[in-house]
Amino acid sequence: MKSLKLLLLALIFGIGSIQAQDIHFSQFYLSPLNLNPAMTGVMNGNIRFAANYRNQWASVLKSFAYNTYSVSYDQRLPVGRYDYFGIGATFWGDKAGEAEFKTLTGKLSLSYSKKMGGYRKKAHYLVVGAEGGIAQRSLDFLKLRWPLQHDGEGGYDPGLPSFENDALFDNFIFADMAAGVLWFSVFDDNNNFYIGGAFYHLNRANQSFYANQGVVDDLYSRFIGHAGGEFQVGDRIGLVPGVIVMSQGPSFELNSGTSLKFILSGNRRSYQAFQLGSWVRVSNRLAQGMLVDAVILSTRFDYQNFTLGFSYDINVSELVPASNGHGAFEFAMLYTLNGPEKRNVYCPRF
Repeated sequence: MKSLKLLLLALIFGIGSIQAQDIHFSQFYLSPLNLNPAMTGVMNGNIRFAANYRNQWASVLKSFAYNTYSVSYDQRLPVGRYDYFGIGATFWGDKAGEAEFKTLTGKLSLSYSKKMGGYRKKAHYLVVGAEGGIAQRSLDFLKLRWPLQHDGEGGYDPGLPSFENDALFDNFIFADMAAGVLWFSVFDDNNNFYIGGAFYHLNRANQSFYANQGVVDDLYSRFIGHAGGEFQVGDRIGLVPGVIVMSQGPSFELNSGTSLKFILSGNRRSYQAFQLGSWVRVSNRLAQGMLVDAVILSTRFDYQNFTLGFSYDINVSELVPASNGHGAFEFAMLYTLNGPEKRNVYCPRF
């Protein structure tokens, strides 16, 4: 167990080359602005608020577990008779490990939705979006453990000298940009399909903690492909499949699954639905092929304009001896406000 923890910390906090990977949510479909900037303003409503929280590896790292949170706001603005602008803002934070490796990010996003065909309730849209903002990364070097602090007899002495830290930043700020595209087709209230892609970290900002030494450690760009939809298979029963594929430098991840949806009330003024889902996450073990990392169980409840989601990751990788199968839990919440404008069905229900 101790060796595993030290290995995890070494992978995360290696000072020579920190290639930090981005945050991810198992309920990616309930974090639209983190999924794709082209999702900005794509909603059945006028204004949307979203909040997400994820806690991971608490069974291994205890109080030093990974904690990720995100809040976002977006709205759509009509352009002409059928098209829309979307504007939005996102803020998220992430903290990992005993040395408190933190990332704080604030971004603004913009999208344009163009109707490509269809009529009234049945329509096809192409959406393009972009986002830009700033981020801060920080690390408490005094809480790291260094080889020089081991006394040679199997013990650890934090009082021993560690390293010369005058040449290191403990935090830095950088700009970040992304772009995305989305296509969706809506057939009626309970049948739709969407597919999209996004390109994050267009500017590949330097992530080095070294100060004034000309060290460059560019952040890997991240590529996302995602698709999903909703398909009614019975009077009040539907399937809600989804998939997301992410690639960032040497890292790869695929999350795929489906939810079974039970429509309790289809009335728009008192819409109620309940979902149960199962998902699987596949990732790569560097230079050693692919592995199934986790099985994800999810549930979701929709009541009028309010959505509440919960998911739990069951770890099934080789880390099971340390994690005892525990992985992560997530909460997600969406709230949509409808204005006086009524344009029938416009987009899938995220």
